[in-house]
Amino acid sequence: MAKDKTPKQVTFEWEGSNRKGQKVKGETSGPNMATVKAQLRKQGIQPGKVKKKATPLISFGGSKKITSTDITFFTRQMATMMKAGVPLVQSFDIVGDGVDNPAMKKLISQVRDDVSAGNDFASALQKHPNHFDELFCNLIQSGEQSGALETMLDKVAIYQEKTEALKAKIKKAMMYPAITMLVAAVVTVILLVKVVPTFESMFKSFGSDLPAPTKMVVAISEWTQAYWYYMVAAVIGFIFTLKQALAKSPAFKDKFEAGLLKAPVFGDLIMKAAVARFARVLSTTFAAGVPLVEALESVAGAVGNSVYRKAVISVRDEVSQGQQMHFAMKSTGVFPNMVVQMTSIGEESGALDSMLSKAADYFEDEVDNAVDNLTSLMEPLVMSFLGVVIGGMIVAMYLPIFEMGKAI
Repeated sequence: MAKDKTPKQVTFEWEGSNRKGQKVKGETSGPNMATVKAQLRKQGIQPGKVKKKATPLISFGGSKKITSTDITFFTRQMATMMKAGVPLVQSFDIVGDGVDNPAMKKLISQVRDDVSAGNDFASALQKHPNHFDELFCNLIQSGEQSGALETMLDKVAIYQEKTEALKAKIKKAMMYPAITMLVAAVVTVILLVKVVPTFESMFKSFGSDLPAPTKMVVAISEWTQAYWYYMVAAVIGFIFTLKQALAKSPAFKDKFEAGLLKAPVFGDLIMKAAVARFARVLSTTFAAGVPLVEALESVAGAVGNSVYRKAVISVRDEVSQGQQMHFAMKSTGVFPNMVVQMTSIGEESGALDSMLSKAADYFEDEVDNAVDNLTSLMEPLVMSFLGVVIGGMIVAMYLPIFEMGKAI
């Protein structure tokens, strides 16, 4: 097997002076010191001191991961710099200096070095598929080819900001009941394992028969004390198995996501979020000048649900055969009538991107309202659950004491 002859990239720290004679410094990656100095001279920097960046012997906790929020911030800052007339390479330097995350700073530096070496922006981004997906790279490439990179960066930044806001709303809806139920489960286990046995030993000294609710709680407590580790193992095993199945079995993932759409309360929220993503991505890509069939291919991978992904692929196939998009959408049976009608108006008026953008705004507001309604609905349900489970357990423990008081 042939060996990989690609030279290993090393990070160098450098100090030098720019064309104005001002002292500058930074970091650049390259196979060796001579190549790095040559890259700096091409950028108009006269290198002075260049040395290999020291690697710490011990790493405590490692570098912070790059999140989608970091990428969104980077895109918005780059759009702002380009709109202000700052050259692309210099924009990387300014944005990189304002980033606190070391991993993100390194990523920006790598993209900057690639662009400085003569590569276009989209090609530099394509080398980092874990952080810049195909849709992102295609939009940037479209902006470069049309000569409107600053406008396209602004569109991509708006799209990502809307996407992040949508994610935050959905997380908000899921987080409150999840945390509350987790706390309730922990409190219940503590009561069963620590508190109930104390009452049980006290009840044995009474020598009288216990009420049925108390017997039931004591039996559950004894079972929990004997098998709690099985319960923990079962929960961890279930979560691990579910994650592995979702990651490794596309068929299972498709069925799981289809099932989520049928879930009470949450299913409607997931549907609205998928439709909002569909409209937002298609509006952004179509406005960028991407042909409709190619835009639909990008949308299919961004809707976030297998049912809508298959529906978008079906729409793409019908559109490629000459069918109007709103007819193709209606035939899938999964798109709300309002979106189909707005698409129809957009196609007839030649303002498809504008109508889809309005549809996206509407469904993003719908998600926001659904989250607020869900939170309002979950609060009394969760409080009722806590009252029945934890309150009922406490009452069951005090029943024998109440009966003793009546006997006295």
